Amino acid sequence: MCFWIVNCSLSFLLCVFCAGIVIPQILLIAFRKQLFDFPDERKIHHCAVPRLGGIAFKPVVFFTILLLLGINMALGHSEMLSEIGNDARPLAFAFCAIMVLYLVGMADDLIGIRYRAKFVIQILCGVMLITGGIYIDNLHGILGIHAVPLWLGYPLTILIVIFIINAINLIDGIDGLASGLCSVACLFYGLTFFMLHRYIYAMLAFATLGVLVLFFYYNVFGNAEHGRKIFMGDTGSLTIGMMLCFLSLKLIMCGPDEHTGNIDLMVLAFSPLLVPCCDVVRVYLHRVRNGKNPFLPDKNHIHHKLLAVGMKQRTAMISIIFVSTVFILFNILLSLYLDVNWIVLGDILVWTLANIRLTKRIGQLQSRWTTDK
Repeated sequence: MCFWIVNCSLSFLLCVFCAGIVIPQILLIAFRKQLFDFPDERKIHHCAVPRLGGIAFKPVVFFTILLLLGINMALGHSEMLSEIGNDARPLAFAFCAIMVLYLVGMADDLIGIRYRAKFVIQILCGVMLITGGIYIDNLHGILGIHAVPLWLGYPLTILIVIFIINAINLIDGIDGLASGLCSVACLFYGLTFFMLHRYIYAMLAFATLGVLVLFFYYNVFGNAEHGRKIFMGDTGSLTIGMMLCFLSLKLIMCGPDEHTGNIDLMVLAFSPLLVPCCDVVRVYLHRVRNGKNPFLPDKNHIHHKLLAVGMKQRTAMISIIFVSTVFILFNILLSLYLDVNWIVLGDILVWTLANIRLTKRIGQLQSRWTTDK
């Protein structure tokens, strides 16, 4: 146990250290090559900011895991190699999927890629996970369904991969929001996998948390005027989205284990992703209802609504992350006493009522502003 605590801690600390070296170099390159995200009528920032922070994510995480593997082997410890060997197939295909999305995200940040092409590539990444043996084989009681046949599990897996990746991509609208939500998810997944004795997945989660924490510092507290602020861009959101897909689907596939107690695995897997997933569903339905293309951006996300009622950007970010954390903790607590379907229904109801309340408040403020004018 102490061996894995040390390795998980080192994976986090090494990623923080390496990201601290890489991100300033990315900032330097971005300013030399004028690679900026420029403000427009839809964006919230008011000056040009480098958008290539996500370039640090995959290399730092993969380098850290491989470095720790090498150090462990050099010291005569084969436990980490055995863990990787036991899950070599899913890890190999997941790493390939993350690499593909990393390259696609980088191309999108530099030259732009049509959303149809990104959807095709996301489908390909879903197929890679399935080929690696990672797919939905059990709904753990959702709608009364447990075991899922392959003919249903495969397409459902691809749908969920596309859904989660785009949910993370679209929630990245204000400083610190996407990285904060994903940090909470990685912390939760790391602790969960550690308790399940799936240590290599815990290390991946903590390593991803490490790079996100350092990025969060630059994204939230960095001064754009002094060249210290950076966005993750599509490179970061697609890469982290794919990592969270992999971890959540792997968690669903974990068998019954005494360490989970009576907590439903579906609750453990998807509670950390609840806020971005619920938000993207609401936004897509709103666009369709209003006759707009559901894949074109607008200003109807939850963070836009909070800004519209007068919240400052950082307050909105902290509020959403706090709500996500509360959802996770309450869902885990409730799963000890309630059926998973009641928990899902309660989450949807609370989210819907909160959004209705926000929408009414925005309408009242707009009416007051029109009257005053």
